Amino acid sequence: MRHFFSTLLSVVLFLCLGLLSTQAQTLKTDLLIIGGGASGTTAGIQAARMGVKVVIVEETPWLGGMLTSAGVSAIDGNHQMPSGLWGEFRQQLYNYYGGPAAVETGWVSNTLFEPSTGNRILKELVAKEKNLSVVYNTAWQDIKRQGNGWKVTVKTGKKSRTIEAKMLLDATELGDVMARAGAKYDIGMDSRSVSGEEYAPAQANDIVQDLTYVVILKEYPKGQDKTIKKPAGYNPKEFDCACDVSDPAADGGPNNNCLQMMGYGKLPNNKYMINWPKCGNDIYMNIIEKTPAQRAEALKEAKLHTLRFVYYLQTELGFKNFGIAEDEFPTADKLPMIPYHRESRRLKGLAKLAVHHVEKPYDQKEAYYRTGVAVGDYTIDHHHLKNPSAPNIDFVKIKVPSYNVPLGSLIPQGVDGLIVAEKSISVTNIVNGATRLQPVVLGLGQAAGALAAVSLQKNVQPREVNIRDVQQALLSSNAYIMPFIDVKPQDAHFAALQRIGATGILKGTGIAYKWANQTWFYPEYPASEHDVVSGLKTYYPQLKTTQASGAKITLKYLTEVLATINPALTYQKVAADWSQLKLNTPASEGLELTRCQAAVILDHFLNPFALPIDFNGQLTQQAAALGSK
Repeated sequence: MRHFFSTLLSVVLFLCLGLLSTQAQTLKTDLLIIGGGASGTTAGIQAARMGVKVVIVEETPWLGGMLTSAGVSAIDGNHQMPSGLWGEFRQQLYNYYGGPAAVETGWVSNTLFEPSTGNRILKELVAKEKNLSVVYNTAWQDIKRQGNGWKVTVKTGKKSRTIEAKMLLDATELGDVMARAGAKYDIGMDSRSVSGEEYAPAQANDIVQDLTYVVILKEYPKGQDKTIKKPAGYNPKEFDCACDVSDPAADGGPNNNCLQMMGYGKLPNNKYMINWPKCGNDIYMNIIEKTPAQRAEALKEAKLHTLRFVYYLQTELGFKNFGIAEDEFPTADKLPMIPYHRESRRLKGLAKLAVHHVEKPYDQKEAYYRTGVAVGDYTIDHHHLKNPSAPNIDFVKIKVPSYNVPLGSLIPQGVDGLIVAEKSISVTNIVNGATRLQPVVLGLGQAAGALAAVSLQKNVQPREVNIRDVQQALLSSNAYIMPFIDVKPQDAHFAALQRIGATGILKGTGIAYKWANQTWFYPEYPASEHDVVSGLKTYYPQLKTTQASGAKITLKYLTEVLATINPALTYQKVAADWSQLKLNTPASEGLELTRCQAAVILDHFLNPFALPIDFNGQLTQQAAALGSK
């Protein structure tokens, strides 16, 4: 009997210890971000700064994804729009390298850096946030709904554990989490009839953009031979059209395109990002729906293709002293940890941004621009040279101005508690050619983090948030919600002009310009009676019968308009509060107002930005009732 009780006690103790061990393996958090790439990192920082407990799960030992782990360390776009965390990251690069000129080393970009430096800077930013922790070298295994939250199994090496989270954010490179969570999505090119885009193919297909396994080369002293072993399957003819002149010792004449090619992605410290689309290391493969093991097998060919191109550069073009950098990536082959995926699954969200929304944002039935949370200025750029089956579409000739991405593009239809970032947001295949670039994805992550924080703190689903709350959180973080090139975060009236721009009361002027498109607010231009009144009529039905000419608007006229909306807003009231506006011009009835001054007055006295809008950018019934009072 004594032996029986002793055995029973041992069993009970074993079970209790097992239960404690299991409990110790469960981590609880407010927000779980899967993917510590470009968007996952900024999402985590933003949410943590807003007071939310955040855990990021990242498969590699690095942060930054395409910026760092994929080696795409030449920033495309948004040089004139240093929005939020993108601006912070760039400033840290300036501080480290010695200013803007020190990172303008290659002709493809204004900002180039070593991937390892980018990773270090991002980790330093993350380390400052007490509400944020990162679990590295860890992959997610399973995702399940648990009440109103999520239960996620992750694996580090051979050890598995569970993370329970109130909110889940997919920042993976290919949208794997949203797919497992049950969100609907598209892959490949949309049909013209579905997207409504005249540039789209007549029939949908599953063709995605070429991917690239980037390599970072380092220029060693002349005379050193860094030529790699001849890769299997090497054929120099495959790369013959990469450039025209094959002698790196030739002078820098206009036809010496091979030297120009190498200078494309020149980084600081004599390093070179090799990410060359023209008969270079782009390769076509659609691995989105494959398993991790199948992807890894397929990507062996992508790596091999890049090594063939390196061998071509070293042998056929004579760049023998350019070797694979050994001090960048912590990998056995010294190649990046992940490929550069230009395209992912694309969410079916509460809003889907199409070309027409970008081309003419003010002319659409969906006023998505009012709901903007991230901005971009890069042109629509697709890589399809390595897929002969791809439709022949000249995407670069689709001329668009700079743009913003609507909040609804981050929120799935029919799945609560889930937010989507990275390249998996709800846009058309064509628009993805612009939204996929690094600064946009950094901004999307910051927006996703703000959305998660507002949702959690208000105890509502992402689809139920007040869009203006999310936008204001971003503005408070010096992030852009409107792509105005001529109003910078350091401007005293930056937030006011962004808010009025996001109402559409005063509109920007969009211009397609080379590879850096533009939208101008023209803050110092005179405002007209017509522009101001026509914009206000959308929000305030009291102005339905108000007549306005094209004349420059005076302070007297504007206060008469304000008094029509709210009788308390007389000229005397405005003049009494004038010093609060910091407009640096004395108030007078005859003062002809600039667009900046008019916007600041409207923002301060009417605050139309506070009127709620839906995910199509239209006033809610509540807002319409408030505006009419």
